[in-house]
Amino acid sequence: MPVRSVPEYLRQFGEPAGYLDFARFGPVSASVHEVLVRSAAQIRDRGWAALEALDVAGEEAARTAAELLGCAPHEIAFVGSTSHGMFAAAHAFAAAQAGSTVLVSRSDFPGAVYPWLRAAGNGGLTVRLLDGPVTADVVRAHLDERVRAVSVCAVDSATGFRAPLAAIKEVIGPGRVLVVDAVQALGAVEFAADAADILASGGQKWLRSGWGAALLLVRDRVAGLLGPGLGGWSGVLDPIDAPDHPCPARPGAVAHTLTNPDGPAVAALGAGLALVRDVGAARINARIGEVLGVLLDAARAAGAEISGGPGAGGPDGGTGEGGGSGIARLRLPGADPQAVHDALTREGLSTTRRGDWIRLSPHASTDLHVAARLAGALKLAAAG
Repeated sequence: MPVRSVPEYLRQFGEPAGYLDFARFGPVSASVHEVLVRSAAQIRDRGWAALEALDVAGEEAARTAAELLGCAPHEIAFVGSTSHGMFAAAHAFAAAQAGSTVLVSRSDFPGAVYPWLRAAGNGGLTVRLLDGPVTADVVRAHLDERVRAVSVCAVDSATGFRAPLAAIKEVIGPGRVLVVDAVQALGAVEFAADAADILASGGQKWLRSGWGAALLLVRDRVAGLLGPGLGGWSGVLDPIDAPDHPCPARPGAVAHTLTNPDGPAVAALGAGLALVRDVGAARINARIGEVLGVLLDAARAAGAEISGGPGAGGPDGGTGEGGGSGIARLRLPGADPQAVHDALTREGLSTTRRGDWIRLSPHASTDLHVAARLAGALKLAAAG
């Protein structure tokens, strides 16, 4: 049950009013800022006691992540980034599934594609690249005995498409592994995290926790389908005093870590996760949907073409799980996309241009009055 009101949650933030680029990175909360400052002071002043405090913060972060994702704390480990987590997943799978095939969307963010390509390049598995968004029907059409894993982004960073994780897991069944890059979902939308066998998410975007740490979920139900992969000394038992190497793997997700994580970054990620837990993911999702809807209504009124957003359907920016993501796109017919993006930037609106489209990715704390500035900038751009 949420223990923090939405107004209390919103008072945590102070980003510029025109900041609409949380899919790129999210300005941190007051709680995260306080944790980072306190951690730096502890490292400066407390010696070994600082390490003990950071260990406690890491344990609490794992418990909070476990609450949000519906798992046990030992199924959570911390790595340096989402990409690190995805590389750990790909190489753990390749280490135990020689000759297997993994399905990957070629249109997913490269951070979710290259881990599999590199693992395949090192031998042991084959990557079958899929065109377009990954849906249950697409996966079903490509399933054969060689396919032992599917890798997907929970939310597409370009279009806002939400992958139907539960339906995909139902199609592939318990004997295959569903690997999920959740960095564009966790902290912004409700999604079927229980469908993910392995999940990676950094804290720098919707969780608003800064860089340096990502959570890696590896469920016990697939532990037997994975090998040591990239697991380093931190992932094995008694590595310092062992008479010989390699040592047996530690139980849980920590087996897939290279080394100890960045303690202050993990503490900051824990603070971001706690904010989501305390206010409730559903309420954050609803507020983001409201803000994005207001922005898109203003953009339409100014003549923009819209893709994605709350309630959008279909694979191009739509949703597979009911409800939109925090990401949508716009473009002005007949206008140069770079000129439109420049017009928004001059108005103090931070967005990302990808090809012909301009991505909007506001958060719950985005000021609704920004919609008028967006409409004004679009009208100026349309007028040339």
